[in-house]
Amino acid sequence: MVKSKLKTIILATSVTILAISLISFPQESVGASIRGLDMWWKIVFPSLLPFFIVSEMLIGFGVVKFVGVLLEPLMRPLFRVPGVGGFVWAMGMASGYPAGAKLTARLRQEEQLSKIEAERLVTFTNCSNPLFIFGAVSVGFFNNPKLGVILALAHYLGNLTVGIFMRFYGRDDSKSKESKSKKLFSLRTALRELHQTRIKDNRPIGKLLGDSVMSSIQTLLMIGGFIILFSVINQLLSNLHIIEFLASIVEVFLRFIQLPDAFSIPLISGLFEITLGNKLTSQVQDTTLMYQAIIASMILAFSGFSVQAQVASILAQTDINFKPFFIARIFHSMFAGLYTLLLWKPVYEKFNTTNETTNAIPVAFFEEQSVGILEMMKDTGPLLTILSLMVYILIYAKKTNKNEH
Repeated sequence: MVKSKLKTIILATSVTILAISLISFPQESVGASIRGLDMWWKIVFPSLLPFFIVSEMLIGFGVVKFVGVLLEPLMRPLFRVPGVGGFVWAMGMASGYPAGAKLTARLRQEEQLSKIEAERLVTFTNCSNPLFIFGAVSVGFFNNPKLGVILALAHYLGNLTVGIFMRFYGRDDSKSKESKSKKLFSLRTALRELHQTRIKDNRPIGKLLGDSVMSSIQTLLMIGGFIILFSVINQLLSNLHIIEFLASIVEVFLRFIQLPDAFSIPLISGLFEITLGNKLTSQVQDTTLMYQAIIASMILAFSGFSVQAQVASILAQTDINFKPFFIARIFHSMFAGLYTLLLWKPVYEKFNTTNETTNAIPVAFFEEQSVGILEMMKDTGPLLTILSLMVYILIYAKKTNKNEH
């Protein structure tokens, strides 16, 4: 009872301080809100919408079940999750935050995952997409395309390590299901499951497409709200000098691991929002690029409270516990920083030396493509966002009128 009352007081006080800060710093709040909105409608919405819609349709048509049957012999022994987890993992890496959480929650609602399996799966299927790592961070902030290689390797290897570690979470759960899954699955079995899943769904293609668009845009509207909110919170914390206070505490930790104190403010900012954290990290002077890469990797892996709030909101629609996901982000941050340190000389330094001493074409094609896609999305993203919202309004109005009649 005392704990509950204390929680109420803390939450009420925090919201009150936030409201007073908004009134006290109106210009800064509006500026931060516009920055968050700019990021959402130019980059986040147009990049995630196609993945969300296609994923919903793949689930409805039974393709995910088909892939799950084929990947069962790989995913079950390695991560102790069903084969459908392979689809979620791939889509999570391709589309970025918080696609893995949305797909995991969706499969949990379809009862293709148990509660423990869903909690395992969500811990390693939420990661930054290559477009953000190569285009925004390595080129946009550090002006160094080659840095994207080491950041991506550390990020995805760290995620893989988290997945292997989290296989021991809830190890007494669903032993009977795992024993049944030891048999080998054939292509015929996978095709039968695909057909049965489509028949069971039984929605016409038009309705399935409409439901996919509605669900995807509703999720993206929620994501946009969190991006704007945490952009404002981060700005207000800076105005109230709370970030500087927290940074003084982080400096003790940085000295312990022998990193420069100048990374304290970027780290604290990155705890709330990964974009600002990485931008500030790239601007730190009087330090080596390796140290900057380590901090950037840690920020990318932790993903920031903004992304974590998005994941928590999605998981709240199911019985999936958020706590394992949060703990996994801490471990992912540690692993990503460690992998950056271990791979720096054998990968980054050797790669740069090789390119300087030979006439070989550098493997920076993917980085250049990422930058090109990012610039194209900044130009065309707002138009796609507006058109998608108009389609959403039309579908929603049609659905409402149909329910009324």
